[in-house]
Amino acid sequence: LQLFFTCAHPALAAGDRLALTLRCLAGLTTGEVARALLIPPATAAQRIVRAKNKIRAARIPFRLPGPDELAGRVPMVLEVVYSIFTEGYSATSGDHVGRIGLTDEALGMGRLLHAALPAEPEVTGLLALMLLVDARRDARIGPDGEIVLLADQDRRLWNAESIAEGKELVLEALGGGRGGPYAVQAAIAALHDESPDADSTDWRQIVALYDVLMTRTPSAIVALNRAVALAMRDGPGPGLRELDRLAGEASLRRYHPYPMARADLLQRLGRFEEAAIEYRRALDVARTAPEKRLLRRRLEEVTTCRGQADRTTST
Repeated sequence: LQLFFTCAHPALAAGDRLALTLRCLAGLTTGEVARALLIPPATAAQRIVRAKNKIRAARIPFRLPGPDELAGRVPMVLEVVYSIFTEGYSATSGDHVGRIGLTDEALGMGRLLHAALPAEPEVTGLLALMLLVDARRDARIGPDGEIVLLADQDRRLWNAESIAEGKELVLEALGGGRGGPYAVQAAIAALHDESPDADSTDWRQIVALYDVLMTRTPSAIVALNRAVALAMRDGPGPGLRELDRLAGEASLRRYHPYPMARADLLQRLGRFEEAAIEYRRALDVARTAPEKRLLRRRLEEVTTCRGQADRTTST
């Protein structure tokens, strides 16, 4: 963590110092850095090289920042820790769903940060978010090692202690209206975790929280998640219209959850041929073996539904 704060030097461009820290300190490969930041690998490599050259040319002194410099470096350090957690929870390559060692490391760093900076709402919010998401760890992988999506998980397997701790931290992070993006995301995770099943989830409140996120930190990923929540609240048609508005987003072109979400909504609308096309697109860009197996199963399901629909029509 000291090295993370040291690398968060304001003389470096934000994207460059983030890529450098993830590659040189967190140990992610250049490809993993690229996928974590939703940028092409060549761009990630350029950022890393540019940061190194800047350090060398400007002779930037690398030292632990003083108390007056600390606050300005916290956001990037939180982004690094969350990127490590995300890579651990949903690996971007390989034969496994996640990398438990990375999630545990990120949670440990989150606790250290919270102990050192207990008055920082976003530090509290990030720890809450990681706890509430990681609480589902045992339910998101089936006995055969396959991915189990949130709606299909056995919620009795969720870690009740982590959920309780995370919910307390959410209240702390949101106290006095101070909460930032991590606190808002943690509040969304808490709404999922306190619901007995997907249908009884407070989707209205979740959409409202995504609206808050879109005003504070607008991004294609937030818009994608909001569209999925909207589909759960209002139906697949409105959700699909929101997803279609994101079709030109460059950051989603090689992000398999986007075509997968479109495929799911098209399937729910009975548009099986279009859904099959989207599942194939998702398969083309999915990175891990479990993701590819899940998408193949979904493609088989929609192909079967399409065949049944064709037979019914011909009859």
